[in-house]
Amino acid sequence: MDIQVTSVRLSDKEFTQLSSFIYDEVGIKMPPVKRFMLESRLQRRLKDLNIPNFKQYIEFVFDKKNLGELVNMIDVVTTNKTDFFREPAHYDILTNIVLPTMSPNQLRNLKIWSAGCSSGEEPYTLSIVLHEAMKRGLLQDFSIMASDISTQMLEKAAKAIYPAQRVEGVPLDIKKRYFLKSNDPEHKFVCLMPHVRSKVSFKRINFMDQAYPIPHNFDIIFCRNVIIYFDRPTQEQVISKLCGKIIQGGFLFLGHSESITSMDLPIQSIKPTVFKKI
Repeated sequence: MDIQVTSVRLSDKEFTQLSSFIYDEVGIKMPPVKRFMLESRLQRRLKDLNIPNFKQYIEFVFDKKNLGELVNMIDVVTTNKTDFFREPAHYDILTNIVLPTMSPNQLRNLKIWSAGCSSGEEPYTLSIVLHEAMKRGLLQDFSIMASDISTQMLEKAAKAIYPAQRVEGVPLDIKKRYFLKSNDPEHKFVCLMPHVRSKVSFKRINFMDQAYPIPHNFDIIFCRNVIIYFDRPTQEQVISKLCGKIIQGGFLFLGHSESITSMDLPIQSIKPTVFKKI
């Protein structure tokens, strides 16, 4: 028999336990104002697991035998907001300022990491921008690794299928070259063309891990609108680890609302929220 959990409430003690656990595991701060959001989103997990209350759910998720539930919980509580060609100035800087500084060897196979890729719009935008750059002779080839902590977002990103309204702001010539439209007039979707998708691979990475399981470093890392969810010490730890995955002279792109002023990092600003490793 299914247990009805829609009226289950999260006590102050239970909220403190869960928010501390989320912070320790993935670095995301859950202030008291987010208590109702956490409660309402996790009620679905209680229903799916047939658990009657948050006390038992906490015991379940804290049990190391149930590590998979941490992934499910983070999928539920994380916010994933992104768009194609979001913060477009960054793509102009990438094409017109960053690429011309790269060595011929780098431009033969440019390596980029889209860190915190959500549902995939950023890495696919990067693939489109770099395909356009290849047409201009600015580089020969590239590869993009895209990562997120949410398995649900990664699965959605790998499918590369989006509601048609998500690309309404994309220039028509770009849409014609890189997107396919569905033939169903009632369900309007677009899909990225195979040559765009083939340049992007996906991997689940938790920024709180001591070391990131990546065998090589990158020429460029995009990590935009991700660290805003962390407190200041965690932001510095994450950015420091990301810098460790950038080659000497490589570049880091952050979101326009993010600041790393006064952090002790081996990078210098070349444009607002664009940094070069020194």
